[in-house]
Amino acid sequence: MRMTFRGGVHPKEQKALSREIPLRTYDPAGELVFPLAQHIGKPAKAIVKKNDPVLVGQKIAEADGFVSANVICSCSGKVKAVEKRRTVSGAMTDCIVVENDGQFTPIEGMGERQDISRLTAQDILARVKEAGIIGLGGAGFPTHVKLAPKAPEKIRWLIANGAECEPYLTCNDQLMRSKADGIVEGLEIALRLYPNAECVICIEDNKPEAVAAMQKACQGKARFSVRALHTKYPQGGERSLIRVIAGVDYPVTMLPADVGCIVVNVGTAYAIGRAVAYNEPLFSHVITVTGEAVKAPANFIARDGTSFAELLEAAGGVKDGVTAAKALTGGPMMGVALSTLDIPIQKTSNALTLLADDPVAKAQAQMTPCLHCGRCSTVCPNGLVPALMADAIDLKNFERYEKKLYGLECIACGCCTFICPAKRPLTQMFKQTKAEIMAQKRAQKAGGKA
Repeated sequence: MRMTFRGGVHPKEQKALSREIPLRTYDPAGELVFPLAQHIGKPAKAIVKKNDPVLVGQKIAEADGFVSANVICSCSGKVKAVEKRRTVSGAMTDCIVVENDGQFTPIEGMGERQDISRLTAQDILARVKEAGIIGLGGAGFPTHVKLAPKAPEKIRWLIANGAECEPYLTCNDQLMRSKADGIVEGLEIALRLYPNAECVICIEDNKPEAVAAMQKACQGKARFSVRALHTKYPQGGERSLIRVIAGVDYPVTMLPADVGCIVVNVGTAYAIGRAVAYNEPLFSHVITVTGEAVKAPANFIARDGTSFAELLEAAGGVKDGVTAAKALTGGPMMGVALSTLDIPIQKTSNALTLLADDPVAKAQAQMTPCLHCGRCSTVCPNGLVPALMADAIDLKNFERYEKKLYGLECIACGCCTFICPAKRPLTQMFKQTKAEIMAQKRAQKAGGKA
């Protein structure tokens, strides 16, 4: 039985800062901002206007394409504006701004138990879509699309991702400890879509309490199992999990469903259960606020649209006598640096990490030319050769990068940058190059259509 994948690294976990802090709900006091583009695919289309009253659980923007997702209001009050605001990406994007009345009045019927015994597959998918659920593991792919492969009878594995391998993050750990039954309920609903599949819940073995809680929730349930995987980054990567559970590799041009797998984050599974069985759309989710610069690291159930600055204050703010050198949304391996905290939490936000030291600045000061040691190749979970990929980028040979070195297979996990003794910013180079190549492909496609 496989318990891990090829390659990977062992960064300092740093989870002790918040791993024993139970989840607590935070209700914001300030205005809430809802980006229309907080998922992979086409941005949602606003269906409210200035001064419209809104309630918790109300749809305020609707999916505007096949790959798109509804946006749900997380407070009650009235619409203050539909305008551009700065978001996690750093760009000014279209957002719905809501003046929060502090009452958090819900839509009628939200949270009430539903009879789901007679729901068809299409009924389930329709409820998931209406709830605005996307992948909560970071990618943000609309869940109703992911759960609807062309041949559901060919799906062999429904994989629940509870690995939470990113350093510092502990919100999914606490979710599994406290909401195990709800997660399993969501997975049971999803499993109804795949008559020939088994559900495997994957958790790294550094979370024994979560493993025990999920095992207890699965007792007596057919087609369910829990697997405690070796602790290694990026164990929670979609392709890493598929290699472990299904024993297969697949190229970036294929989807997990093409190899008989559907992978969902445990937070997504919980949201499916709440939406289908309790008429509760996705307007809040778990998020960790942590780091050596945070006064009181915590795990929150936070409402979408809340500002990172306000949530940091709920965790005590910055520690006395400490300067926050860097703020990240996410963890240090795959997180995105923030220039300001006056931006909204969105569905894909799983952490705010404040570091007392800036590892990127330190690395830049120590950077040297490539030492040709080959360490980057040994840790790459996809078997790539990062040193040669970087050479191709330096020569601006994008064709070699893509066609010969399979550079688009890079998942930007950061393993190569982490292990590089020359301190080269490999991951950043690959992310930028992928963006440039994909932009060229889109331009060529648009030109062809024209």
